[in-house]
Amino acid sequence: VTPPQNGLLSPPTRGGGSLALNTAGNREDTVNFQINGITLNDQVNNILNFNPPLTSIQEFKIDNSTFSAEYGRNSGAIVNVATRSGSQDFHGELYEFFRNDALDARNFFNFVSAHPPPFKRNQFGGALGGPIKLPRFGEGGIVFREGKTRAFFFFTYEVLRQRQGVDLNSVVLSDVQRLSASDPVIKNLIQLIPRANFTDSTGTARFVGSAPASADVNQWTMDISYDINAEDRVHGYYVWQRALRTEPNLQGNTIPGFGDIRAGLRQILTLNETHIFSPSLVNDLRLGFNRIHFTATAGAELNPATFGINNGINEPFGLPQINVAGGLNFGGPVQLPQGRGDTTIVFADTLNYLRGSHSLKFGGDYRLFYNNNFIRDTGLFNFPSVAAFIAGNANSFSITLDGRINSVKQDSVGLFVQDSFKVRPNFTLELGLRYDANLTPTERYDRFVVFDPASVSLRRVGRDIDQVYKTNGMNFQPRIGFAWDPFGDGKTSIRSAYAIQVEQPMTNAAAQTSSNPPLATPFSFTGPIRLDNAINLAGPAGNSLITVDHNYSNSYVQSWNLNVQCEILPKLALMVGYFGSKGTHLRISRNINQPVNGVRPFPRLSVTSPELPGATIGNITQVEGSGNSSYNALWTTLTKRFSRGLQFNVSYTWSKSIDYNSLSSPPTVVTVQDSYNIRNDRGLSDFDARHRVVLSAIYELPWKGNQFVSGWQLATIVQSQSGNPVNLITTNNTVNGVANTIRPNVVGPIETIGSVEQWFATAAFTPVAGFGNLGRNVVIGPGFNNVDFSVFKTTRLSEGTSLQFRAEVFDLFNHPSFGQPGRVVGSATFGRITNTRFPTGDSGSSRQLQFALKFSF
Repeated sequence: VTPPQNGLLSPPTRGGGSLALNTAGNREDTVNFQINGITLNDQVNNILNFNPPLTSIQEFKIDNSTFSAEYGRNSGAIVNVATRSGSQDFHGELYEFFRNDALDARNFFNFVSAHPPPFKRNQFGGALGGPIKLPRFGEGGIVFREGKTRAFFFFTYEVLRQRQGVDLNSVVLSDVQRLSASDPVIKNLIQLIPRANFTDSTGTARFVGSAPASADVNQWTMDISYDINAEDRVHGYYVWQRALRTEPNLQGNTIPGFGDIRAGLRQILTLNETHIFSPSLVNDLRLGFNRIHFTATAGAELNPATFGINNGINEPFGLPQINVAGGLNFGGPVQLPQGRGDTTIVFADTLNYLRGSHSLKFGGDYRLFYNNNFIRDTGLFNFPSVAAFIAGNANSFSITLDGRINSVKQDSVGLFVQDSFKVRPNFTLELGLRYDANLTPTERYDRFVVFDPASVSLRRVGRDIDQVYKTNGMNFQPRIGFAWDPFGDGKTSIRSAYAIQVEQPMTNAAAQTSSNPPLATPFSFTGPIRLDNAINLAGPAGNSLITVDHNYSNSYVQSWNLNVQCEILPKLALMVGYFGSKGTHLRISRNINQPVNGVRPFPRLSVTSPELPGATIGNITQVEGSGNSSYNALWTTLTKRFSRGLQFNVSYTWSKSIDYNSLSSPPTVVTVQDSYNIRNDRGLSDFDARHRVVLSAIYELPWKGNQFVSGWQLATIVQSQSGNPVNLITTNNTVNGVANTIRPNVVGPIETIGSVEQWFATAAFTPVAGFGNLGRNVVIGPGFNNVDFSVFKTTRLSEGTSLQFRAEVFDLFNHPSFGQPGRVVGSATFGRITNTRFPTGDSGSSRQLQFALKFSF
């Protein structure tokens, strides 16, 4: 489905596309990306580590539901990428893709200018592949082999340069409000907030404009294959990528001048050795690693002390992030600066054995993951309204002082057996069993500190307790399915399958415990608090702890399907199927020290606690596996294979996804309203989209003749999708100690109006002193509709060389796909839509043109 606006890393990244996806009712961090059989995931967030250049890809395949037992580690879809090798002849290409705001339409919410903000994008590169002439020693010295070679290479190099003005539409202060501020700290901060240049229909002052953003990427890949002899083949692939991005609003900032700067270096290596013992016995050995080095710093490295802010920091690495309910957010971003260096090492082997009617696979893999992190914190203030901000009265504050450093190691072992058994010529039975031992992560210097509810104490792993959470070693995962051709004519196939897939926990579930005392000093305060006395109140209020359930279990998903595929016309096939899944022990974070009648269950640590005996404690955020989910869907697909110049695929999905929460990360965020009744949060998934239609088609125009007439091609991708749910909240945070989680009461019928000025009838919702009776994700936001269209012209220059010109239009009809309406009851933006789902330059934001030229030889 098209990503929800509130996804973590499934929405598009600056210039780089999405790094995660929601498919078949699964969370965005459950997809297993592989390249040449080697893990391509960033295992901290479980997202795609690297987008390979298109020119380096030979083929890819996505399995959505119930896969072979050879695949493990994740409970969601499998994305397999195979890279491109060279051949006996030299081939290559040079290309450039070009975009410019002069060719584009402005964003729907850009009210103050008739022209779109600056946007320039150049993506260019090339590729070259061919044989490698291997030397040998002869009588006359070193000579090169004649005839066909057995070694080949394929090299790619690609550069991205993107400069963009990101559309902003933010609540700010009116001139009267700016003058009314008397608090000296607020008066200093007001100078950082731009003046209003627009007033909406409710009289609210707004700033509508843009903030500069950029993306610079340089990357190269090398693929080498060598046929040692008739029985052995070696294949290697290496990637190097350096990227630098500026993000003005990705972490919530709504005005210019803030955001963050991100630098990353990525490297990937895959090695494959295939050995043929006999025609019925083949072995595939795979080795590889992927590595990430990433840093992020605040776009405005300011010292909070110079503004009069007393949050425990007197260094110029960023102001605290300030969130004003209703649509003003600046400073920070929180938890910066930060960085990490990760290395994933993979050893895997698969033995394929054919015996009679059985096609057997045996194998396993070992994954070793090293994760080194550092994080500092700018802190976070929440203000319930603009008026409260002007007066300097926040209602919550949190910060972790002293920084967090950890060095995590996690390894896992997987074993499998899979049998594809042809019971009859028209009936194949698939039987498989997988076992995964996902070992508990460890910290090199014993820097995990967990809260033990039984003894009400902080315990340091490696000194006071053996493991950060128990080892999950009983992950047996059966896979069973069949494929049946009932008529034996090859035109109809009935398939069904059932599988259990276990999720390997992400290391951030444990790594965040290094933020607990005595290694760091986390504070939080709920209630009236000011910027100039924050640390003085938060310190005595108690430590805010992060822990992980000692009995934390691996998440697992049961998935099943039944589908029928038939050929209704030559080269035209229809598939209709039912797909379902149930997730168990899904990851969720809750506050186990939520007040009961105003009193916390654990007001202070015990006097026998190994760390901070008798110290006062506040919120205790616990990562645990108590969530669940369900998904049921009808999938239909009509596919036409290429004939008479036309191929297309059109699909319709009718589905419903339900869960308690839809994101696993970040672990420090509590989303449930009542941590003692998480079932009360059972509702539609954030990514639920009841209906979705997609058409993709390519048509080669039948014109024949000279070079100007022939070689034309048209292509389109059409998407239409129902809206995603919206979780309405209030600014009340005194009931559960967590901001932005309490829902309102419903006092009238819930009515969708459908206007950007008022998406739903806001009078139906009212704040409440306790837990609201409104369910989670009851209101449905705007849908997503988008048409992309392209025209290609390929001109043959000579034998083996051609020049292709491409004109591509994104959002052809300039139809804006709106973002979610404001969800904070009583705020200036409640029920109003102020932006498109994705920012300008990404899907559905506004019409964008792209031209490309590609020379192939």
